[in-house]
Amino acid sequence: MTNNVKTIWASGKAVVNGWLAIPSGFSAEVMAQCGFDSVTVDLQHGVQDYQSMVQCFQGMQAHPVTPMVRVPWNEPGIIGKVLDAGAMGVICPMVNTKAEAEAFVAACKYPPHGTRSNGPIRAGLYGEAGTYQKTANTETLCIPMIETQTAVKNLEAILDVEGVAGVYIGPSDLGISYGLAPKFDRQEPEILAIYDKVIAECGKRGIFAGIHTGGAADAANCIARGFRLVTLTNDVSLMAVAARGAVAQTRKESNGIA
Repeated sequence: MTNNVKTIWASGKAVVNGWLAIPSGFSAEVMAQCGFDSVTVDLQHGVQDYQSMVQCFQGMQAHPVTPMVRVPWNEPGIIGKVLDAGAMGVICPMVNTKAEAEAFVAACKYPPHGTRSNGPIRAGLYGEAGTYQKTANTETLCIPMIETQTAVKNLEAILDVEGVAGVYIGPSDLGISYGLAPKFDRQEPEILAIYDKVIAECGKRGIFAGIHTGGAADAANCIARGFRLVTLTNDVSLMAVAARGAVAQTRKESNGIA
């Protein structure tokens, strides 16, 4: 089992990540063929459940993307289940302290590095029988989200937790935490300063900063800033933007008939 996200990071390049809110194996299959390096199933805010997540993984499996999941919360039961189902990276929301980061990593790792229970019902298909457990601790990525003032205050302690592969900024919740409007493409100097601090502190430790963006232009700017995992909005937004654009173009070019 080799995690392509780790390979891309080791090369010095950035990972372009897809995001699945739609509970459909077919739409996951389509997204997996669009050039993303990794694709994340969103169990927190997406219209996904465990069964639809497995179907998304099955739809993606024939294509060279790394399957990841954002879990609903920092809870060991669901973290273990998504890993057993085949997730090779786990993004965990609202990790605010060192203790919470340690609990998250422990839930992701087999003993002696953690407390994950053995039973990789789908993940075991990634290698020969019995070999998954030999590489799971090093190949599965633990990525806590930084999205509150408390997390920013405890940033260095969170990053120092052994097993944290990187962090993932949620710009919307981070803005709300500072009394700002929820949005992705943030330009407030105080938020950009936090971005730079996260990138710098990750760099010191040889780990990687990720972020959710509002689209291609925002993602490119974030890569230029130093982020090494960028999510291009989500499947719902991509579909809606393309659909609105097509409808608007049709009406514009129909000479007032449509």
